[in-house]
Amino acid sequence: MAPTDCDQVLELNEESVESLSPLDAAGVDWHRRNAATALVWDADGEGVTAFAFAFAPGSSYQSINYRWHADRFGDFLYLDRIAVSSKARRHGIASALYDAAEAEARTHGRMVCEVYSDPPNPASLAFHQRRGYLPVGWLQQNNGHQTVMLEKPL
Repeated sequence: MAPTDCDQVLELNEESVESLSPLDAAGVDWHRRNAATALVWDADGEGVTAFAFAFAPGSSYQSINYRWHADRFGDFLYLDRIAVSSKARRHGIASALYDAAEAEARTHGRMVCEVYSDPPNPASLAFHQRRGYLPVGWLQQNNGHQTVMLEKPL
């Protein structure tokens, strides 16, 4: 992810903000600079149509979800957020980004993330189950929603 991608990443984050937490321009830039993995997908030169950020142990990231995993696992790659433009969904882009992130996570032995379980996100839960993610706990979010915390041993 290049600095020039940040505006489009911010737009995609806003498009998916109900599934992700909000970010402003400074937050996107902080994620880009501090993530262990910062990926973008540019479909046919049309600009950023998807992105993902993942953090490794030892990050200064203050997400309650990242901290939950850091308190339980010595080594991991935490997939903080992934978004695919609504016009580019159902074309395997999320799977491709997960493949890339999981390849990076292999040196850590696991990739971890979370998905809303209340209210449920059945499509995301099914996607993660098909990819081999296992529930390892639940966490109440600041917005009152509950998430299932997931791990994929690698």
